[in-house]
Amino acid sequence: MRAVLMAFLILAGIGVLAWATAKPNDGRANAKAAFPKPAVDAPLASSKSEETAVVAGGCFWGIQAVFQHLKGVTSSISGYSGGAARTAHYGDVSTGETGHAESVKIVFDPSQISYGQILMIFFSVGHNPTELNRQGPDYGTQYRSSIFYSNEGQKKIAETYITQLNAAKIYSQPIVTQVVPLQAFYAAEDYHQNYLKHHSYEPYIMINDLPKLTSLKNEYPELYRKD
Repeated sequence: MRAVLMAFLILAGIGVLAWATAKPNDGRANAKAAFPKPAVDAPLASSKSEETAVVAGGCFWGIQAVFQHLKGVTSSISGYSGGAARTAHYGDVSTGETGHAESVKIVFDPSQISYGQILMIFFSVGHNPTELNRQGPDYGTQYRSSIFYSNEGQKKIAETYITQLNAAKIYSQPIVTQVVPLQAFYAAEDYHQNYLKHHSYEPYIMINDLPKLTSLKNEYPELYRKD
């Protein structure tokens, strides 16, 4: 789907520039309302350490870039989760038949940012969690919204936060994000890593991903990291 969209947008010419300036629909019922913090969250750690979060929310290019610009995050890697090691390759995953989702592994310092805050950015800036097996122009189970938890604490925070957001009717439709145990994470091919940084002028990136960084900077200036 990405290749088809990019070809169409290149042919669209001037129309691309106008579209690129618009913020994509994130599904919120009230886009101007402050996004709620998680009511249940882990407290900030007393000393520096490392924790990992794995999420999926459409194309991994934009999700990776968002978390690369988040304070407290030490690394953000595009990859695949949900399927077998033998099919953890872009060509296979793109068929939508491997069980994998395009995912991002986020390594963060829990003394600087909490797991709940990671999820807050994931839900509010990273993607639209009300779209089932798709995200924007991309269709297929590989683009589903999912949180892959690595322990019971992460599971509780994720499930409680989804319940909280649904109860508050933050979105015009129910959240469809799956909360499932992390079995494995497989890093994607090198050419997918840091894709936004190296391809910021591609129409797909301009329309679907750069606005996410703008939203992060505008909505969470205290958490935004330039580089």
